[in-house]
Amino acid sequence: MNFYRIYGVFLRYFFVAKKGIHQLSDLFYWPLVDILLWGLSSYWIQRQSHVESLPLVLMTGLIFWQIAWRGSVDISVSLLQEFWHRNLVNLFSTPLKISEWIAGLILVSLCKLVITITFGALMVYLLFSLNVFTVGWAFIPFAASLLVFGWSLSFLSSSMIIYWGSKVEMFAWMIAFLFAPFSSVFYPLDVLPGWAQSIALCMPTTYIFEGMRSILTTDTFPAHYFWISIALNIIYLTASVSIFKMMFEKTRRKGLSRLE
Repeated sequence: MNFYRIYGVFLRYFFVAKKGIHQLSDLFYWPLVDILLWGLSSYWIQRQSHVESLPLVLMTGLIFWQIAWRGSVDISVSLLQEFWHRNLVNLFSTPLKISEWIAGLILVSLCKLVITITFGALMVYLLFSLNVFTVGWAFIPFAASLLVFGWSLSFLSSSMIIYWGSKVEMFAWMIAFLFAPFSSVFYPLDVLPGWAQSIALCMPTTYIFEGMRSILTTDTFPAHYFWISIALNIIYLTASVSIFKMMFEKTRRKGLSRLE
């Protein structure tokens, strides 16, 4: 083995890693997210002595989070696939409208969601004998609200990708977890410090997960939580779609081919 060739390979990938802050996400971002999520969850679990069916609460939260995450990656990853296949110019050189492209991706996202929920719920039942559909009919409106928020995040990350190209492709996977610690996925809102609670109250996911735990622990449907999440989702989805369309038009004027 030749040391200089090994050192050359090291330098090649070392300088790629130093190229920009987006290349360092694996070193800092994901460890921080894991520490926050599981640290806060462990802190809450340690304090519990009265929550019945704690595993069901956690597993239901996990399935619900998969819905939000699934929505947050479907649109942006589909856009990235056009980059990877060098098909973006071909796609939009046809009479296809951006609204038609979005509608088609949403249909695909819905199909993937049904598969994900079905598989996840089945695995939770087979492996742990827990039924995540214990929340009853409320599963559907809460799941729909989570999915809409996921789409909002996906359009936001797609806005960055369509403007800056595949060099920021990591945002497709990162953006949902940026909001996860504030969403009270596995722990209630009061576990967060005051400043973090202020952020959490501005997010529709917080009301959905708090509502889910309310159903599992008190067997009552918190209608006010649901309607607050819907109102916030309307604002975020409208804003994110508008930003995406604006960034798409800017990129089209500059030339879509520059992204390939």
